[in-house]
Amino acid sequence: MRTFGTRGSVQPDRHYVVPRTEEIKDFINRVKDGRYIVLFAPRQTGKTTFFRLALATLAVEDPAYFPIQLSFDIYKNFSVPDFYELLYRRIRKHIENVFQKRGHVLSEALTQLLDNTQFSHHGSMLEFFEDFASLLAVEYGEQRIVFIIDEFDGIPPSVVSDFLHTLRHIYHFEDDRCLHSIGIVGVKNITQLNYDRSISPFNIQDEFHLPNFTLEQVRDLFGQYTDEVGQLVVPEVIESIHRQTAGQPFLVNRFGQILATELDIPKTEPITMVHFAQAYTQLLRERNTNIDHLLTNIRKERQFESLLMRIISYERGIPFSLDNELMNELAIYGVIRSGADGMCEIVNPIYQHRIFQTFKPLFNGLEDDYFSKDTDTSFMDYLTPGERQIEMGQLLENFRAFITRAGFRILQVPDTPQEYIGQHLLYAYLDQFVRTVGGTMFLEVPTGRGRLDLLILHNQQKYIVETKIWEGARRYAAGKQQLAAYLKSEDATEGYYVVFDHRQNPEPIVETEMVSGLTLRSYVIPVLQEAPSTLHT
Repeated sequence: MRTFGTRGSVQPDRHYVVPRTEEIKDFINRVKDGRYIVLFAPRQTGKTTFFRLALATLAVEDPAYFPIQLSFDIYKNFSVPDFYELLYRRIRKHIENVFQKRGHVLSEALTQLLDNTQFSHHGSMLEFFEDFASLLAVEYGEQRIVFIIDEFDGIPPSVVSDFLHTLRHIYHFEDDRCLHSIGIVGVKNITQLNYDRSISPFNIQDEFHLPNFTLEQVRDLFGQYTDEVGQLVVPEVIESIHRQTAGQPFLVNRFGQILATELDIPKTEPITMVHFAQAYTQLLRERNTNIDHLLTNIRKERQFESLLMRIISYERGIPFSLDNELMNELAIYGVIRSGADGMCEIVNPIYQHRIFQTFKPLFNGLEDDYFSKDTDTSFMDYLTPGERQIEMGQLLENFRAFITRAGFRILQVPDTPQEYIGQHLLYAYLDQFVRTVGGTMFLEVPTGRGRLDLLILHNQQKYIVETKIWEGARRYAAGKQQLAAYLKSEDATEGYYVVFDHRQNPEPIVETEMVSGLTLRSYVIPVLQEAPSTLHT
């Protein structure tokens, strides 16, 4: 029986696989057209799996194409001679494997060429490909060599310039090109590698974009599971998986692993939103290779927090630019991207949630002030009798009172930019509540910026809280319309709108109103700007 794959490349005989039919067709057309294809995308987005499937499809469609696929993942610290020595051994092994798969025997001339060849520098690599292409054509008819290099950013810095210029030289021989098509795949863009830019080796590149899974592709993936196992996955679960992951391949398959094998759900029962909430909670708390990469990368630079929080918090947005070093690095790591309007967006809600958890202080020092000392109140008091429903209005009223009680001390929360302290505290407050009452809290990022929607699921009921930073009365009013639209999309009838006001003389607002037939409870909560000793008199 096949499984959902998250370790290494996905194998169609062992794993459920998104076919990516249109993307493979696009890639093959570019290969046949003799393009110099480059693909740079974050780790664990399915690059290696895609190219293996694409080359396998090409081999079936047209045996006139001779694929050579290598990976530079272990080459980084090699000297120039060691790099070229191993490169040749890997090329030779792959050539022999292609002949074996085709049931062909190497000719004597090709065997002699392979036996007598050694790579010592980029020039010997060029001569080998010229000789190999000529002999291949003589012995076996027209053969178009397709050379694909995965993990290209593992190439030793001392090699990269000459290697790229050699590929460029090969590509420019239009009528007698020894490599018909070239593909370079990696995480870092070539412009970020250390090479001599006096002659650009990439003014001939054809950039190929491998998108995340679409909703239809996620449906197809889980449909394969249902067809093979017989267990139904309800449509809302699949839609929620796609929304929370934005189709990121690793995260989609990790959801599948948890739901299919780790939660011990009887195969005779459908997988429902109750199970989705359990899987989501596990994914938010576990460490896996994808999340480890994410958190390691965003901890490298403290300025990442301010940039990410600004993207999330302000509706006016931040223009996306790869010329900005911070944005460029976050894009490489797969954390942000350019939206349709050219503004920065967080890639998916799960990443945003883990980023929040990473930047949130372990203790903010205010936990003991969540409840007034004059009362004997706990989080459990915000559930209705029988613990069936959350008294969300009272829970947020208590949060508003907590901010007032805490006063200037919110400015002393460690390692948290004051500009975003209100949202940090609300998130921490609701997160602790949800953990106490046994619920689940999701981050929803339908626009990618300017709003932080928190969806709390408890006893199969949804509670939606949207939070923003005050950006003026017009945007405050527009936010209500946005929340109303989101409530409708979630089939909810009421929602809660929390806005933090950082102006010098803010006015608190608490109001309940009907918007588009829905009940909205809004709070504008002042946030002190200075401690008492520094306030102006």
